[in-house]
Amino acid sequence: MKLKTRILKESDWETMCSWWKWWRWPSMNKEILPMNGTGGIMVYKGKTPIVVGFLYLTNSKAAWLDWIVSNPLYKESDRKEAIALLINTLEEIGKKQGYDVIISITRSKSLINIHKELNYTVDKNPSYEISKKIN
Repeated sequence: MKLKTRILKESDWETMCSWWKWWRWPSMNKEILPMNGTGGIMVYKGKTPIVVGFLYLTNSKAAWLDWIVSNPLYKESDRKEAIALLINTLEEIGKKQGYDVIISITRSKSLINIHKELNYTVDKNPSYEISKKIN
């Protein structure tokens, strides 16, 4: 069966939240995600969701790829391929929208390696995610 992509639906929200919880991430608020949690892409095979991610479109030539989370129960050999398909699909969306650069951050070694294989520049010095809730 072939890997496919689609735009997120409102009905995907609980699935994503369960994945974030399993990976010990804090649950996201829909309001901080593109299009209130539906502005992302899901990769799936058959009826099985595999991985999701979001692309923030800005008023500059840079877009932000973030919140990639995968199905912790999906153990098939094409998992890495699914993640690469997600990143490439979000990249294509950015290109079609006129963006020149995609920025992303992660501490996941597997995601870092997939980004490297897709010709992303990975800084050798670690950096820190810094955020503050202001409202």
